[in-house]
Amino acid sequence: MRPDGEREVARRNGSVVRQRQLGRTLRELREEAGLTLEEAAPRLDWSTSKLSRIEIAQQSIDVHGVRSMLDLYGVGGERWTQILELTRQARERGWWRAYGLTGLGYVAIETEATLVRDFTLGFVPGLLQTADYAHALFTASLNRRTDAQRENQIAVRMIRQERLTSTEHPLALVAIVEESVLYRPVGGAEVMRAQHIHLMEAAELPTVTLQVLPGDIGAHPGLDGAFTLLSFGELDEPDVAYVEHPMGAVHLQKEADVARATLVFDGLRSDALSPTDSGALIRRLVEGSQA
Repeated sequence: MRPDGEREVARRNGSVVRQRQLGRTLRELREEAGLTLEEAAPRLDWSTSKLSRIEIAQQSIDVHGVRSMLDLYGVGGERWTQILELTRQARERGWWRAYGLTGLGYVAIETEATLVRDFTLGFVPGLLQTADYAHALFTASLNRRTDAQRENQIAVRMIRQERLTSTEHPLALVAIVEESVLYRPVGGAEVMRAQHIHLMEAAELPTVTLQVLPGDIGAHPGLDGAFTLLSFGELDEPDVAYVEHPMGAVHLQKEADVARATLVFDGLRSDALSPTDSGALIRRLVEGSQA
């Protein structure tokens, strides 16, 4: 449940991606106007560093500031209206903030994504976890949380999953999990049985492609670490690679880094069982737990 007692599918107001769009657009407009940073900043009564931070989405900007930039760059008409609307979207308060999350983390980016390609090590991907499975993971984590924080993060995880069945703002998921994950008794036998059933049902969704990397495959590139690739569809935003580690996380945006991660992911998909065989394996686990 949301803190205000309501549930909703994660709305598309991820300020991080919108800020990147806005910054890139403003930079392109400045360049089209034939102005350098050093020429434009004084005419806006800003420092060069402030204008640069806005263009690379490291500093937010309000509608009044954008209007000044559009005036300077000679932008009008429909383009003016579109950019001001993008500015308002970039400044919206993300739905996840009601749960204590900041706008700088993974959820803010995923909210804008249309496709997630996820390779996990050691556990089921968050978009495919049951609440009880997520609770067991959060409880065991080195990142200590209060009971309220843990429940909020579980709620966020469940809301994110709603996009897998949403018609308004759907999310496609391609997930690769190691076979050993299916046998790790996170939360105990009953929690794992429910998790297996959930995986079996999720794998049948048209938005979900689930593949299991067999345990006998030996060494593979994925052993270097888990990662997620996010694509943004009609937003025309470059793909992003997201990598979590015990001390935090990093967003990789350089084309070469994302291309390398994509190559690794595609290789892992080739090594993994097909979606059909993966589903059959999970179904056997469910049937075996009923015996």
